[in-house]
Amino acid sequence: MPAREGNLQAPTRHPIAWKSPDYYDEPAAFKELERIFDICHGCRRCVSLCGAFPTLFDLVDEGKSGEVDGVEKKDYWKVVDQCYLCDLCYMTKCPYVPPHEWNVDFPHTMLRAKAIKFKQGGVDFGSKFLSSTDVHGKLAGIPVVVQVANAVNQTKPMRALMEGTLHVDRNAWLPALATRKFRNAAPKAADLPVKNGQRTPGKVAVFASCYVNYNEPGIGLDLLKVLAHNDIPYVLVEKEQCCGMPKLELGDLDSVDAAKRANIPVLAKYAREGWAIVTAVPSCTLMFKQEIPLMYPDEPDVQAVKEAMWDPFEYLAGRRRDGLLKTEFPQALGKVSYQVPCHTRVQNIGRKTEELLKLIPGTWVHTNERCSGHAGTFGVKKPYHEVAMKIGKPLFKRMAEHPEGGAPDYISSDCPLGGHHIDQGFDRNSLGTPQLAHPLSLIRMAYGLE
Repeated sequence: MPAREGNLQAPTRHPIAWKSPDYYDEPAAFKELERIFDICHGCRRCVSLCGAFPTLFDLVDEGKSGEVDGVEKKDYWKVVDQCYLCDLCYMTKCPYVPPHEWNVDFPHTMLRAKAIKFKQGGVDFGSKFLSSTDVHGKLAGIPVVVQVANAVNQTKPMRALMEGTLHVDRNAWLPALATRKFRNAAPKAADLPVKNGQRTPGKVAVFASCYVNYNEPGIGLDLLKVLAHNDIPYVLVEKEQCCGMPKLELGDLDSVDAAKRANIPVLAKYAREGWAIVTAVPSCTLMFKQEIPLMYPDEPDVQAVKEAMWDPFEYLAGRRRDGLLKTEFPQALGKVSYQVPCHTRVQNIGRKTEELLKLIPGTWVHTNERCSGHAGTFGVKKPYHEVAMKIGKPLFKRMAEHPEGGAPDYISSDCPLGGHHIDQGFDRNSLGTPQLAHPLSLIRMAYGLE
């Protein structure tokens, strides 16, 4: 029977067999890469998503045979290095994902190759350091040290040094360290009764994430203000480490395992006590909803955390459906150009951020579902920064043209790093100077909260 294109069933994900020695067998992995690449070559509908697919198709077209068998195996790494695990090819484009018999999972095949490369010592020090968010975040909140570090890191000599040693592009936007960590700045919640809804738990445990804790605590503080305004009791998760996503993107699965062993026992306690666990960074949410559960499919604590993990707007939209969210917004926002990040889209929760922003009177939301190109550390690295800006350029231009006419008043993305990349794209392409604000900050503003 001939293979059919597409599935009537929803896409499914197989567990990641990262504990098996066979997972790191390079010849076996390359055989699977060749199989996947051959299917991709015959389809090509993913060509516009990122640099991985144009790189592959150029290698095929310029090869000896015009087919995948004409591509040198060593050149497969050029494709692997362009993949930043956004998952969009799997979730939005590929007609051959499981349960289709061809069983194409491009991102997780790339992950396997990245894991092999890491095991073989093929990842440089700069990439390892950039992904060690808990290490360089420890400077945050230290008086004087933070101001000095932030000032020095923006000087041309330091950026040139960072480019030479850490391979951080001197023109890429870099986050500053916070003068006060989110954990230290967060107010204790008022003693409020728990009001469980039909869809939502009535209490929230906030997983701060490295970025919110060390770089932009204001996003976390705005989340707490929104929760408090809606009479939702909250706590900060007792202790945490990086979710592991930056390490996953490198293929450093042993470090992902170490982060999991630190986080899951703590988070499982909150899950079993009926808390909604919320994190303001989509990549962190996705890590606990998808990647870690696929790495540990048989561990009950992991699955409990998966079920308890919420995107903040997924949770707030659920509260609204439960009749437990305040929807009086006295402050209009005007024209908002909003980007749905890749790692929000692949959670399959729908456009929950857009849904809430559209409730605000005097606010016109222009929603854009296209990758910004930043992808964590990918967008700041010397070999890929300009690629990231090129990937994001169609998005930047679309966001600059608000349907209500002219430039938007605000640009926004649930992904803080993606938001700053978009902001830099506006500046680089002379698209205007709208104000950048996280969607949680926009909701806080619309509520009229200080």
